[in-house]
Amino acid sequence: MKIRTRLTILFTCITAAILLAFASVIYLSASKSRESEFYVALKTEAITKANLFFDARVETKTLQTIYRNNRKELNVVEAAIYDSSFNLLYHDAVEIDFVKETKSMIDEVLQKGEIRFYQKGWQVVGLAYSFEHKHYVVTAAAYDRYGYNKLYSLRRTILFVFAVALLLSYLCGIFFSKKTFSPVQQMIGKAKNISATNLDLRLDTGNNKDELSELANTFNEMLDRLSSSFDAQKHFVSNISHELRTPLAAIITELELSQNMQRSIEEYKDVIHQSLSDARKLARLSNSLLDFAKASYDPSEISFKEIRLDELLLDAQSQVQKVNPEYDIDISFEKEFEEDDLISARGNEYLLKTAFANLMENGCKFSPQKQTAVAISYDEQMVVITFTDKGIGIAAEDLPHIYQPFYRGANKAFVEGHGIGLPLTYKIIRLHRGTISVSSVPNEGSTFTIRLPHL
Repeated sequence: MKIRTRLTILFTCITAAILLAFASVIYLSASKSRESEFYVALKTEAITKANLFFDARVETKTLQTIYRNNRKELNVVEAAIYDSSFNLLYHDAVEIDFVKETKSMIDEVLQKGEIRFYQKGWQVVGLAYSFEHKHYVVTAAAYDRYGYNKLYSLRRTILFVFAVALLLSYLCGIFFSKKTFSPVQQMIGKAKNISATNLDLRLDTGNNKDELSELANTFNEMLDRLSSSFDAQKHFVSNISHELRTPLAAIITELELSQNMQRSIEEYKDVIHQSLSDARKLARLSNSLLDFAKASYDPSEISFKEIRLDELLLDAQSQVQKVNPEYDIDISFEKEFEEDDLISARGNEYLLKTAFANLMENGCKFSPQKQTAVAISYDEQMVVITFTDKGIGIAAEDLPHIYQPFYRGANKAFVEGHGIGLPLTYKIIRLHRGTISVSSVPNEGSTFTIRLPHL
């Protein structure tokens, strides 16, 4: 069921509940008012009949004749008069005697002064009446046919008005829900036309500052991010293709030449050496791309555990020097520590070791002395690790772009690379809720500072 339909039904139900409550109050109030008014009329009729009987001394037959002549009229009252000993002094119609008075009823009236009750839809009132210092009881009963007819007419009117109001509220609900969701329908129509080929399309936010405008702005911001992501992906794929094409083309060319031309053993060895070098470049590139993909995972999909960062730095040092024995990597502690938690963090061992190894390798690779100094320290919230080299440095114009995949700055002529190491390191540190910053002076060296939160 669509939201518009649900809102229409909900609006109709709420309106129906309000109308029903309002109508119930009106009907109950009218019913209570009818009851009270008729009891007052009965009381007045009972007192009048008693006054005629005692004060005016109208004969019994005359009063009964009046009653019988008016029985066919609406709301005719049947009255009876008893003394305190339950002796019947007067009755409009003994043969009818609708109330069927009892001695206990008479005693109750004398005790309370007045009683009121229903008997088979008839209203009955019993009154204590005094005349010449003697106590009597007067009862009066009647069926309020006129009042009940008015209540029936009121009930029928209420039901009719309720049905009409319910229909109108449903139609109004349809109109208002359609009016309210009209901008949503327009958004849906525009959103259906947006695809990967036209991510430049945007939803109309309008001039209002309501929730729908906020939703459109949020959707447009999402499209901006998607567009940037698509562009970055295209750029990434283009760079990968270029990086893969060069060594593959070199390998193919060397092998084809070797196949088509007769060469000496030394020449064949040289071809194999070149091919192995290009194959190793491809392997390093593939490993870097795999690590880059891992660093882009959702943090919830990566296993984290408690890690001592000093031990991890030693593992990264061993890994780098195993491949490059000529690299000189020095690790030092700037502060003494008594608890392991001060230099520990929660993270993924493989990814953090990859990040540290990248920074160590870069420091040595871009330094004529092939040296990198690593220092570990801490404060109340963070573990602080610095990687310092005295290499060629990074140009000021290149600093804003060093974390972009495949970006190579002015120092690319100094050593070969793919431009993945620093972007990979940046992603890994961000994945661990840390920060990485750099300060560099060309021809003097660079310092990368990593801050990772404690456990």
